[in-house]
Amino acid sequence: MLKRRRFVGLAAASALMAGCQDASLAPEMGGDRPFISWRMATSWPTYLGVRYSALDFCQTVSLLTGGRFAITPYPSGALVPPLKVFDGVTDGTVDCGHTTLFYYTDKSIAFNFGTGIPFGLTAEQHNAWLYGAGGIDALNQMMSRFGAIAFPAGNSGTQMGGWYRRKITRTADLRGLKIRITGLGAEILSRLGAEIIATAAEGIVPALLEGAIDAVEWIGPHDDTALGLVEAAPYYYYPGWWEPGTSFAVVVNLKTWQELPPVYQAAVESAAAAVNLRLTARYNVLNSRALVRLQQQGATLLPFPEEVLNAAAQTATKLYGELAQKDRDFAQIYRPWSEFRDRIHAWQRVSYLSFTDFSYQYATL
Repeated sequence: MLKRRRFVGLAAASALMAGCQDASLAPEMGGDRPFISWRMATSWPTYLGVRYSALDFCQTVSLLTGGRFAITPYPSGALVPPLKVFDGVTDGTVDCGHTTLFYYTDKSIAFNFGTGIPFGLTAEQHNAWLYGAGGIDALNQMMSRFGAIAFPAGNSGTQMGGWYRRKITRTADLRGLKIRITGLGAEILSRLGAEIIATAAEGIVPALLEGAIDAVEWIGPHDDTALGLVEAAPYYYYPGWWEPGTSFAVVVNLKTWQELPPVYQAAVESAAAAVNLRLTARYNVLNSRALVRLQQQGATLLPFPEEVLNAAAQTATKLYGELAQKDRDFAQIYRPWSEFRDRIHAWQRVSYLSFTDFSYQYATL
């Protein structure tokens, strides 16, 4: 049944992605199927590009079920606080949520793997781990203890390294740097001497302008433009080594999921997979355009010095070893994950990197 359910859902999703808008092509979704209505809490304000992933997911589920499974997404804070979406799902306040799992490391530090970890995997590599190397099953085995199940539903791609009021030329420049950053990247920078400042989105630009913070990491050119960061700090660094491929997720209450008809479960899985592909594509288009505009507006684009990257990478490696020693969930995922990372890096060094290193020299041809 599981293989058939996934085939039915993927077939309908394939028709949708091919450009078909005819709901009649969604098989087995006829009139005898129940009408189900869910509420979706999200972590996203209206100005973030990732909100499109939540909207796209809900619309795709409706299309695949002939309109009989309706999921209504709500913006950040409308149903539950933006960093409490997972809790709202597991306690039954809402049926499902769209969020990113590293917001909930108070549950387990291993939730970071659902989003991506510093010096980890790109969007393509992360999806290979999730869909092809057992990543989704590993994460859901852990999350079932909290009464939830989750599916990848969007990836921003490699993010930027953030906006800085002063240049970073060496590792010592990080000492005392007041930076707004979250996740394991914050722990790494803290170990390198930075001061981590918690600042809500609406307070970031004022904090930069007033000098309350010296730097901020956000997402990428498109969303950074929406926040107005170019007006508050001149130096725009890359790459965002702490988020090389940031993955978002649809989280569903496990009991609610188990009560869902199998064909609707297939629609959820297929819709999530479809929007996971589409959000990365969307961000690549939007970011490539926005980066040009930001430079025209005065942003100075700079790479992190190799010394800084090396120090951060070494700190990350040490941190992961410590976490694997003291946290069982982290260790169970980290060991096979790191073996996968080594294999795919070796393969893509031969294939992808050898091609891009040469071909990007001729990007203007």
